[in-house]
Amino acid sequence: MRSKSVVTFRSIAVRYSSLIFLIVFWIALGLASPDFLTPSNILNVALQTSVLAIVAMGMTFAMLSNGIDLSVGSVVALSSALAAGLAAQANTLPRGAYAGQGLPAILALLLPLLVGGALGAVNGGLIVRGRIPPFVATLAMLAAARGLTLVYTGGYVIPATDPVLTFFGAGSIGPIPTPVILMIVLFSGLWYLLAQTRFGLHLYAVGGNLETARLAGVRVGLVKLSAYLISGLMAAIGGIILMGRLNSAQPNLAVGFELDAIAASVIGGTSLFGGVGTLQGTIIGAFIMGTLSNGLNLLSVDPYLQQVIKGGVFMLAVAWNLYTSRRK
Repeated sequence: MRSKSVVTFRSIAVRYSSLIFLIVFWIALGLASPDFLTPSNILNVALQTSVLAIVAMGMTFAMLSNGIDLSVGSVVALSSALAAGLAAQANTLPRGAYAGQGLPAILALLLPLLVGGALGAVNGGLIVRGRIPPFVATLAMLAAARGLTLVYTGGYVIPATDPVLTFFGAGSIGPIPTPVILMIVLFSGLWYLLAQTRFGLHLYAVGGNLETARLAGVRVGLVKLSAYLISGLMAAIGGIILMGRLNSAQPNLAVGFELDAIAASVIGGTSLFGGVGTLQGTIIGAFIMGTLSNGLNLLSVDPYLQQVIKGGVFMLAVAWNLYTSRRK
């Protein structure tokens, strides 16, 4: 009986380790800083985490397929630039920028979403049809999408002043910021897709054992391509939100953001080898990252030291991920 209880406790601790860490982390920061657990700061943590959580959810789909998407940061920047640039008037921008089409705000928001999804599909096509390793294919897209952003903007900041454009980043519904509401809505839809549909079952099967999934009749190529399309779409949504929060599109936006998205997924329990992970875990991982940044700022920790601490947390998460994968 004692052995059984120890095994049960250990399995629970492994399964909910990220949630337990987040709770302990919140308690520790609440004791270290009286400002941390205030309602306004908790809402601020949710707002700061929302974009990372949305992009990381897309990353989780790519990782579940036994792949990775290194292009999400560049797709965030390109989508942001397109949304601001398509709505801007050409005579308001510096020479050298291709932006400034003066389109209605709704079109300026929809077209970047289509571009983000298309770039994700291109990633998937290169991996499935071209048989290019995910690391190489998405690294190439990282460079290409960043280059397109610089060409389109001419290297200039593109202002976004239309309230329709900025609503999704800077607006609110009641006391809740729009990005937080979008994060909850997207999580609900993607959770249903992953946990309650045949596509989700096939995605886990492909990531767990590709040959077995193929022999079972799963359309492996379509599943992988869809996973990368979702990743690109989530990155585009993240770019539109950031554009709204900043009231502008910046060509160097989200540099290195792909590393934060990978870290959030891994901290939340998504396996580096595919087939294991949940969106709930990814959300928790994103909140751990957001809480870490918020807490370190409240404690006035040096920004350079913050990067060291974040790197250490990520390394611990990877080590724990590898440990639990071997145990399973």
